[in-house]
Amino acid sequence: MDVLSRRWATSRGAAPLAGAHAVAPGSTPLDVRRARLESQLEASGIGAALVSPGSDLRYLLGESHSSFERLTVLVIQPGSTPVLIVPTVESSAWESVATRLSIELTPWSDGQDVHAIVAEHLPRRGRVSVSGSLPASHLLQLMGACDGSTFAVDDAVRRLRRVKDDGEIEQLRVAARAVDSVHARLPELLVPRRTEAEVASDVHDLMDAAGFEEVTFVAVASGENGANPHHAATARALRSDDLVFVDISGRLGTGYFADCTRTYALRPPSPAARRLFQALSESFDAAIAMVRPGVTAHEVDRAARTVLERHDLARFFLHRTGHGIGLDVHESPNIVSGNHDVLAPGMTFSIEPGIYRPDLGTRIEDIVVVTEHGCEQLNRQSRDLWVD
Repeated sequence: MDVLSRRWATSRGAAPLAGAHAVAPGSTPLDVRRARLESQLEASGIGAALVSPGSDLRYLLGESHSSFERLTVLVIQPGSTPVLIVPTVESSAWESVATRLSIELTPWSDGQDVHAIVAEHLPRRGRVSVSGSLPASHLLQLMGACDGSTFAVDDAVRRLRRVKDDGEIEQLRVAARAVDSVHARLPELLVPRRTEAEVASDVHDLMDAAGFEEVTFVAVASGENGANPHHAATARALRSDDLVFVDISGRLGTGYFADCTRTYALRPPSPAARRLFQALSESFDAAIAMVRPGVTAHEVDRAARTVLERHDLARFFLHRTGHGIGLDVHESPNIVSGNHDVLAPGMTFSIEPGIYRPDLGTRIEDIVVVTEHGCEQLNRQSRDLWVD
């Protein structure tokens, strides 16, 4: 049982996690996250974690700065003051963070052996967890400087990030409402003879107006282009008999991502199109109904596929049923066959079954958060195929 599963068990009355680090009254969410990381490292027998710039560092410190080719890394050891090792040329950007969070700031200058400096802050022997974003060029040199230690891309922080706190969930709600407001405008943009690229450009403008600081992707897949789950947008002109799926993702000013897909008909759909979309809707609903604590990611994926198998459409479902979302648009957990991770309250991920035939495609995607007894759907925009 991993730390996340133990947390869920504790919430249901089991004993607290052994060795858990106490968090002082008045501590911030960032303090709690670092304490949870230390507890997880101890429970896993890991002596230290190296966290490099990116979403993992933002999760622990509240912000992250690019270090380009120079090494920036946060060293976390259970029971020790965290150490943030940064290039001297960028140390001023970190001073207020280090002071506010009681972190030791260790600048290094060009010409110094930064890997030897990092090694001084690591246990002489034992296991070291490394963020997946740490460049291999630095990892290989650290391995040489720390003879006797075992390095593993353990992704300890990313495993913690699977369970969101209340503040994170609220930020995901805000992001979901913002992307819903963009989808609400889609029917007026999807007009015959307009191109996919023209629609995508309008969506970008709407996302800017809705407060998105980053637009990850806008997919406008019409007609036969819908056969490609990762289609973007082309000069293909929309036709009155098209089905069009529109997948929109972006990072709101809060730093958390939204991701939502809807399928649209440009005119009242044919009976065949309605039947296809009804099968997809049943698959989506079956997956949603399966989401609750104690269920595995595999079981949620299986629920979606079983419906499509019954309709002889499973061969057109070409990807996983969902992916985690938070500070990254794609993160853990993956809702996919073979993933037997157990769902716990606070996990957030997409549910997005799709059908991709050679002549058309259709997909529905919402973000959900696991609650104590089921799940909450964060997206509220209509899933109707035809919006008059």
